[in-house]
Amino acid sequence: MLDSSEIIPPRPDDLPAIRAAQRNELNEYHIYQRLARLSPDPHNRSLLERIGRDELAHHDFWAQHTGLKARPNRLVIWRHVITARLLGLTFALKLMERGEQGAQSIYAGLEHITGVAGIAADEEEHERALIGLLRDERLEYTGSIVLGLNDALVELTGVLAGLTLALADARTVAIAGLITGIAASLSMAASEYLSFKAAHLESEAPAGKRQSPLKAAAYTGAAYLVTVALLILPYFIYPSLLGALGITVTTAVAIIALFTFYTAIAKDQPFWSRFLEMSAISLGVAGLSFGIGWLAQLLLGVPV
Repeated sequence: MLDSSEIIPPRPDDLPAIRAAQRNELNEYHIYQRLARLSPDPHNRSLLERIGRDELAHHDFWAQHTGLKARPNRLVIWRHVITARLLGLTFALKLMERGEQGAQSIYAGLEHITGVAGIAADEEEHERALIGLLRDERLEYTGSIVLGLNDALVELTGVLAGLTLALADARTVAIAGLITGIAASLSMAASEYLSFKAAHLESEAPAGKRQSPLKAAAYTGAAYLVTVALLILPYFIYPSLLGALGITVTTAVAIIALFTFYTAIAKDQPFWSRFLEMSAISLGVAGLSFGIGWLAQLLLGVPV
């Protein structure tokens, strides 16, 4: 225990940072408590509740210095809860971890205060505990989702670009693309199922830890179908062929950006290199297919 002469109190100019830390800790207490309720696993739920209680204790520590009672930011809390519901617990926790960099800079300026080192140690322990917790089915099948997503982006963007010049009607292009997309999604799902089944027959992993070929196929097919629907939609609602193609290409880039951002946060992967690679492949195939469609119209003289 420290002697009273060794206790270092905050300086007057520390008060704004202390108030910010106090509010942040209270927000995290409420976030962890709500995320705990979303977790079906008893161990994970207990861990999140414990971390939440630690954050509340940190808030109480800072409250002793400010003499004020902080109010939680409901918007911040519900933003993280909704993120967890939509994108999974792992993504929400990883996003919180990214946001902790700002909090760490605040604590770095308060290290001279007695007791702050203990809070920093708690935060490091929380990070280690959460690393062992982070397990999300959607992330376990990321490879299957990427397969369906990539194939749909590359194949269907190329098909639609080629048909845009080869055919004269936007609705005809949409129907042709829809038929192609549905058939391709079923083919991709079946291929993923057989691939996973063959791989897991050879796997030495315990049966309870093996991924399901049926789920892998479902994720691949679903990712493909959703991408197909988004890419084809402009041709159903926009009368101009080139205008619809422009919207489709923009949609493809937006899908790539959103999914790359998701995997960059959830799996600690680089964003820009993966985004640029996927965009270059999809747009390159679309450009090549557009050229093929132009040649078909030029050489045949009529739309086919």
